[in-house]
Amino acid sequence: MSGQMSQESDNEYSDDHIEDDEDEYDNYYYDNNDDLDLDKPKKSDDPEYFEFDLLKVEDVERLLNEEVEALCTSLKITPSLAKMLLHAHGWQRSLIIERHQRDPEKFLVDSRIVADKKNISQDIIMGITHTCPICVQQLTKDEFQALSCQHLFCNECWDMHFNIQINQGLTTGIECMGKDCKLLVPEDFICGILKDTSMREKYFKFSFTDLIKSHSQLRFCPGPNCSIVVQAKEPKAKRVECNMCKSTFCFRCGIDYHAPTDCDTIKKWLMKCADDSETANYISANTKDCPKCHVCIEKNGGCNHMQCSKCKSDFCWMCLGEWKTHGSEYYECSRFKENPNIANESVHVQAREALKKYLFYYERWENHAKSLTLEEQTLKNISTRIQEKVMNNEGTWIAWQYLLKAADLLKKCRYSLQYTYPYAYYLDRGGRKELFEYQQAQLEAEVENLSWKVERAEISDTGELENLMDIAEKRRLTLLKDFLEV
Repeated sequence: MSGQMSQESDNEYSDDHIEDDEDEYDNYYYDNNDDLDLDKPKKSDDPEYFEFDLLKVEDVERLLNEEVEALCTSLKITPSLAKMLLHAHGWQRSLIIERHQRDPEKFLVDSRIVADKKNISQDIIMGITHTCPICVQQLTKDEFQALSCQHLFCNECWDMHFNIQINQGLTTGIECMGKDCKLLVPEDFICGILKDTSMREKYFKFSFTDLIKSHSQLRFCPGPNCSIVVQAKEPKAKRVECNMCKSTFCFRCGIDYHAPTDCDTIKKWLMKCADDSETANYISANTKDCPKCHVCIEKNGGCNHMQCSKCKSDFCWMCLGEWKTHGSEYYECSRFKENPNIANESVHVQAREALKKYLFYYERWENHAKSLTLEEQTLKNISTRIQEKVMNNEGTWIAWQYLLKAADLLKKCRYSLQYTYPYAYYLDRGGRKELFEYQQAQLEAEVENLSWKVERAEISDTGELENLMDIAEKRRLTLLKDFLEV
């Protein structure tokens, strides 16, 4: 990737920017394109393989109703009670049946569905009327309702309580209004009290969402305005792609797919990046100086292999070292060299070292994210270039497809590489980290080799580029097989 000078510098550094007219290639990593699909490895060889189904709302409703009906039949209980039990116990029907058969009363008390006898209120209606403890109105007894805890409140107060809770998004977790009472209110009780039809509809909508969130085999697609629900047999941290909105995400946590980093680690990393964003701002600039002639260079492509157009020196964008030193098997640029005696240093020195370590990993994480964005433009430029070649009778469209496949694989590898840095940041020193860094370095080197070649390939380079693709994908799969934890 040759550098481009900033506008303040001479204009001799410039890459040809081709107007993008191929919207079909404006997609994110892992977006499916049948024309660009690489030969996929066998299921047993692919550490990212994951079976899942994409369901519409009506399919999910039918699925949940079938599970509710099955539990009703087994325990001879109402659908409202069955929903509460399934929601409270993660839809583990066999576990619910087993615990209910063992001790029904204790199980329902533990599930906050039936009140413990020692906590039942002694507040009873002695005459024709009774005073509501909330609104302090004297009302007839038929205007009062209570759960098994016997906390009596008038229908108006119950209705107001439910309206407030539902407007706050709470449904399956609505509790009794009694002091310190944690008893859950069942669906049929709520619907029997609610006067407003629209509020009842809102309750069912929010309740449906709660039921899905409590189901370990179901997850809403996080895509904007997408109603698809993903179903998988096991809640693994694997990649899911929605064919409706084209979002890709981790099934277990619902955020952007993040292999090989696990869900808890990526959440810690993203939180740290957000907290320290101001500290890291100074490294987010797109310009650096050439280490040889010191002219200002702007990175305008995904590749970290930079070539100064003025002095023709080749260097690494990340460490500014000579590029030829990166040709070794161990790609040292991606490896943070920790101070082995840091524990014996002062608190201030330790703090500086901790910041230095974080910035090292953050810079590489951020650089790959930016490279992915820049390579989207590269993919469009390649498509435009292919059209020009075909128009000039320099090969057929089919003959040039290998270049699009290479660009697609490059995004795939760089995406995985980006998420190796949070993993490495939190990984303790030792043999496992050394092995990880070794494989990470190999992948890093192959990604940069592939990136450099993709941006310069001609039709005669098919064999060489396909060989680079094969090596890069094997490096990526090897790393994921050894370190992907699901």
